[in-house]
Amino acid sequence: MSSRLRIASAFAQTLWTSRTGRSRVAFKRWQSSALQRWLDHSLPAVDFYEGAARRLEMLPIIDKSVVMADFAAFNRGRISAEDGWRAFQTTGQIGEVSLGASTGTSGNRALYAVDACDKDRWLGTILSKAVPRFLLDPERVAVILPQNSALYDGANRSRLLRLMFFDLNRGIEAWLDDLERFAPTTIVAPPRVLRHLAEHAERLQPRRIFAGGETLDPFDRTIIETHFGKRLGQIYMATEGLFAVSCSHGALHLAEDANFFEFEAVEGGLVSPRVTCFRRRFQIMARYRMNDLLRLSDRPCACGSPLQVVDEIVGRLDDAFVFDRADGMRLLVTPDVMRNAVLEADRSITDFRILREGAEQIALVLEPKLAAHGAKAARDALADVFSRRGLSPTLILRQQAMEFEPHRKLRRVENRLPPEDAR
Repeated sequence: MSSRLRIASAFAQTLWTSRTGRSRVAFKRWQSSALQRWLDHSLPAVDFYEGAARRLEMLPIIDKSVVMADFAAFNRGRISAEDGWRAFQTTGQIGEVSLGASTGTSGNRALYAVDACDKDRWLGTILSKAVPRFLLDPERVAVILPQNSALYDGANRSRLLRLMFFDLNRGIEAWLDDLERFAPTTIVAPPRVLRHLAEHAERLQPRRIFAGGETLDPFDRTIIETHFGKRLGQIYMATEGLFAVSCSHGALHLAEDANFFEFEAVEGGLVSPRVTCFRRRFQIMARYRMNDLLRLSDRPCACGSPLQVVDEIVGRLDDAFVFDRADGMRLLVTPDVMRNAVLEADRSITDFRILREGAEQIALVLEPKLAAHGAKAARDALADVFSRRGLSPTLILRQQAMEFEPHRKLRRVENRLPPEDAR
């Protein structure tokens, strides 16, 4: 099968499996069959799962450390981590296999390997979810991220679609003129970058905008949507795959047509996902534990899709604050609780940082222009979050400029304790 045919096939299959009006029951029946075929035929193709049971619930739960400890055991080419990193830092290729890496937000970076077939399937899938009408309305897509990906390579094979990558590590000023000349119809970028463009770039008039790569805060959404006059969508993607894309109604739908999700309950009604990517054939990962915190919706979307809706990507489990209380109870304070407390304290707050700098020390950083009564209200609200849980960490208030850092992911709530001290 040719590359274009694979892309077209993935595009059509994605539209069909998640089509409007299909019942959740019918979709889950299809998903179960597709998952089982993958377990029977693709799972045993790599060393890690040789001889493993063909039932998902009997497979081990894995994470980044397990995969990187024996990278060769998870890919069909038996490419070692050493060879993979060497290729990533030079050509990015080993034969027809492309090597990429995560940005390392939560610590050490992770490798991924994709062959031509997996790249084409990925491209067809994301086109069907993000720009399904590109065959009728040609698209110019600007992807603004701190790192390029081999997954984007096939996007420019059609005259109906042009994709241009803009490297955040170079700084926005290095390519802003090029971006405006490109006149993208669709922009994909982290929320902080979209907000920066909304505040500093006047000539951009995209038809669609998607935030990805960072937690989307409400005040950023408001600024971005007000400036561009468009509903802001989201793309939830990581090294491990494409996990969710917003529909035309603005709801974020899990990509259950390519992934099977299991959920571990976390406090406050949040869940942390384990992902099995049953469309991937080259690098195989089943029951991969993510560090993300999600709030799932209990309502179907008005768009009619059978795919599960995510109300909010709250942040990373790594950035939840864990405390050992005097009575022996261990408590978890999730990022959304702290974020909401600060934002609800004063409506003039448009930026902040909550940093855990010591086992019992937390810094609240606010903008210098914020009035003293607003800063005090925010500090008191954050202190109340902890006191209501029987906690009394030292809370330091700082008002200082928060610089725009294009090369670094924005984490407004961040646990800066070493991993061994964070829990």
